[in-house]
Amino acid sequence: MGKKLIVYYSYTNNTKKIAEQIQKATGADICEIETVKPYTGDYNSVVDQGKQEVDRGFKPEIKPLKANLEDYDTVIIGTPVWWYTYAPAVATFLSEYDLSGKTIIPFATNGGWLGHTLKDIENCCNNATVTKAIDIKFDMDKMAIPEGNLKKWIASI
Repeated sequence: MGKKLIVYYSYTNNTKKIAEQIQKATGADICEIETVKPYTGDYNSVVDQGKQEVDRGFKPEIKPLKANLEDYDTVIIGTPVWWYTYAPAVATFLSEYDLSGKTIIPFATNGGWLGHTLKDIENCCNNATVTKAIDIKFDMDKMAIPEGNLKKWIASI
């Protein structure tokens, strides 16, 4: 399947944990999406800010990726769910980087409801093949889906 890259954004580190687990199991390269201006304040104020950003389609400035996407055939994209869709930093990534012709494997972490997150990623990547998406539920910082389900999904990619 060619070279794989894991690109993820993580606010509470749940998405980061999954991205690192995928990297360890697959040997894929890994790259974090980082906002130029980090989110600050307590969790609830960031949640409120996130809702406002999602509602108005805000895309925060992100730092350049430390990987060249042209070197990869498959991009595994990880995002937390922010108000039933992907995080604004992932929106920026999806709008600034060309994923045409690539295989996209999305995963979303959430502590509530997935919403339309994976469908939104698919809609943004209409010139790519989106496949094997997974919703990974958390209860605070503990994964709420069986570990075996995650391992089986990772083995399939």
